[in-house]
Amino acid sequence: MSDEASKCDHLLVAAFDFGTTFSGYAFSFRNDPTKIQTNLGWNAGSQKLISLKTPTCVLLNPHKEFVAFGFDAENKYSNLAEDNQHDGWMLFRRFKMLLHNNEGLTRGATVEDINGKSMPAMTIFSMSIRFLRDHLVKTLNTQTVDIEEADIQYVLTIPAIWNDNAKQFMREAAMEAGMEADRIKLALEPEAASIWCQNVTAGLKGELSGMQYMVLDLGGGTADISVHEKMQDGSLKEIHKASGGPWGGTAVDLNYMKWLTNLFGEATMEQFKDQEMADYFDIQREFETKKRNILPDTTGMITFRVAASLKEIHNDIGGKGILTRLSELGLKNKVTYRGDKLRVDASIAKEWFADPVQKTVLHVKVLLAELKMRNVSIILLVGGFGECELVQDAVRKQIINKRLVVPNEAGLAVLKGAVRFGHIPNIVATRVMRYTYGIETSIPFIPAVHPMEYKELVNGEERLNGVFEKFVEVNSDLKIGSIVEKSFQPNDPNKTRISILTSPDQNPFLVHDEGCQRIGNLDIEHPEGEMEDKAFVVYFEFGEIELSVKVKIHKSGREFFKAIDCL
Repeated sequence: MSDEASKCDHLLVAAFDFGTTFSGYAFSFRNDPTKIQTNLGWNAGSQKLISLKTPTCVLLNPHKEFVAFGFDAENKYSNLAEDNQHDGWMLFRRFKMLLHNNEGLTRGATVEDINGKSMPAMTIFSMSIRFLRDHLVKTLNTQTVDIEEADIQYVLTIPAIWNDNAKQFMREAAMEAGMEADRIKLALEPEAASIWCQNVTAGLKGELSGMQYMVLDLGGGTADISVHEKMQDGSLKEIHKASGGPWGGTAVDLNYMKWLTNLFGEATMEQFKDQEMADYFDIQREFETKKRNILPDTTGMITFRVAASLKEIHNDIGGKGILTRLSELGLKNKVTYRGDKLRVDASIAKEWFADPVQKTVLHVKVLLAELKMRNVSIILLVGGFGECELVQDAVRKQIINKRLVVPNEAGLAVLKGAVRFGHIPNIVATRVMRYTYGIETSIPFIPAVHPMEYKELVNGEERLNGVFEKFVEVNSDLKIGSIVEKSFQPNDPNKTRISILTSPDQNPFLVHDEGCQRIGNLDIEHPEGEMEDKAFVVYFEFGEIELSVKVKIHKSGREFFKAIDCL
């Protein structure tokens, strides 16, 4: 597959990796697509840390207006809380997880800020994307590049394990942020990482050709796993449907906060959060940097700074003395607490990592045990949490006979690969269907065979209602652009509504079967002529990241594209 065959026709491709914990962007120009530039450093302010990504945090003022994003949002909120001026301000963080496994996701979904106050999720997502887009445009202008916003092809990265409704939510948030629909592309995170690794990773470039390898993308929120084969022509073939779960780095942070709550008690932690928000927030920020230094061979005590105000509140509300509590928990010799220093034995700190790491490793082992995976020889570990040495150590020790490769800057592999994907979008040739897709229909009712509760009379004929008519089957390999066509004879003069369904089963029979989901509706208007003139055919295009649909009215020959509304 030549690069020329599919080059994008925009002057520049910019990719946004909008992550659960951190976000960033990168771009490259059409005339030099592999020279990918990232934002040269978000200043973390008080942390004295220059980072290639910035926290996914949005700060709103009491009028619910956007004020800041990223480190700026965190620092401003922290300063407000320090002076007890934060009342009415809202800080949103880690809100991307709303879109993971959210079957009932709607446009009206809400997300909660750090204090549990709600805002429409679409607003917070679009504010974030708008900020990143504006930051990019400003960066380009300071480089004295004469570029119009309309010259940019945008790529937004999303987990491969997301459902159709989450993909649509992300696209609509980008449109609400002011991006034009036809210049937005979604890229699956492990695919993007795969594209980057096979293009640049030293020692892998030629080696991956004709080989099957697993991409294990561990981010802040999710573990997202894809399995690819690099074909002789350079294109990618997916050989196992995407899978994974909520086993990212934020699970470690949650375990730490749960551990603290268990130690000090819920009442103390609630009051601490309420009265000393700056200190509460600092505990979380400090852990984010401290956890990176917990390594497989770390022993002895690790020091975590925990504000003295926490101990004061604990004593004020008459909680048990910390020494007594440590004795009860059997931790007397493993934890000390003096002033603002909580010193914890490394063995305890490593336990905070155990659950997400073990769930990921177990899932990978189960996948690799499948017959179709026997030729997978390499595991590419990418993503921010993939840079964690405890994760790497667990994968190396527990998954034998596979070579583990962690590319340089594993946390940027998705972002940089997404830029490459924007330039050569048809580099992925085949994908594996995650679900069986179909529509709801009815068939003649057979009394001895079909369930009575779904029988209904249609024009005097007994029909079985709610039958799942499948188009494509779960686990089937589909070339990008595979078309399935279905003809329809409407029974309403103005409009036909078609329900689009998914199921994890190969052969679902009824839409009421377990696991069957109604993912959205397709509304077709057909005002032309008499009833017999209204017959139409729908062309469903599978294999792409988003399901697309074309409709053709038989009699008039009118053709048009329609979107399936999954929200």
